[in-house]
Amino acid sequence: MSKGARQKTPVRAEPVEARVRDRSSFDSLRTNGRDASGRSWFARNRWLLLRRLGQLAILALFLAGPWFGVWVLKGNLSASLIFDTIPLSDPLLALQSMVAGHWPYKTALIGAAIVLVFYLLVGGRVFCSWVCPVNVVTDAAAWSRRKLGIKTGRAPDASTRYWLLGGILLATAISGVLVWEWVNPVSLLHRALIFGLWGSLLAIAGIFAYDLLIASRGWCGHLCPVGAFYGLLGRTALVRVSAAQRSACDDCMDCFVVCPEPQVIRPALKQAGQTHPLILSGDCTNCGRCIDVCDRQVFKMTHRFDQRSA
Repeated sequence: MSKGARQKTPVRAEPVEARVRDRSSFDSLRTNGRDASGRSWFARNRWLLLRRLGQLAILALFLAGPWFGVWVLKGNLSASLIFDTIPLSDPLLALQSMVAGHWPYKTALIGAAIVLVFYLLVGGRVFCSWVCPVNVVTDAAAWSRRKLGIKTGRAPDASTRYWLLGGILLATAISGVLVWEWVNPVSLLHRALIFGLWGSLLAIAGIFAYDLLIASRGWCGHLCPVGAFYGLLGRTALVRVSAAQRSACDDCMDCFVVCPEPQVIRPALKQAGQTHPLILSGDCTNCGRCIDVCDRQVFKMTHRFDQRSA
């Protein structure tokens, strides 16, 4: 039965993995590199490709210095300089320093302010999907989980990451030590790639195994305090995904399958608690995968003032 011939079914409150259709039927629609609507492979993956290019470009700029002596970006994702002039600092790191009683240097504060303003405008969790190198690992785990048909496991409540964020700040205030930076997988992976500290990859392998075998999207979607911090910043962002053509939705659930935060889709797509089609949750990563996979072209990237829908 084709997508167009399927009857609409209501979206139920049970877990997403329990209500999505069999992936074999999904794959059967992908023939000759095109989907049921005739879109090419590139059209179905353009936002994913843009994200990967962006992540690789950022990593390449950091590696160009220690590897080739071309210092465009000096440092890492915690603190860096652009052309030895413009500072960029992780605002969460700056916050930890202040909580620990160590006031950051002026340069670090300026760098944190620049990054903070950027993510307040474009969306805090854009960091998670467009910059963070751990995103590649968790996306790979999610893809592998779907391909292997793994549906077992249980993820903790999504609010756990906010409790962890609060706990980290409290522990930092009590100890005077930047507790999170000892175990931050974002910093560990970046340092491993840039400086060759390969022992750090054990933690990254643990995250991959956790997401693959225990909890679907468990790390980024439920545990990572960095994601929690940037999620708080994302609530006022201008850049938004919109289910502008939601009347064309055929309830195929493809968007729920690929979305790293599927709970953000329903209010916009099904008018659950809101009438406009914008995804306004700070948890949305603006990754664009829902745009990629929807052959009905329900979704688009827009701004928070665009509340038009079909």
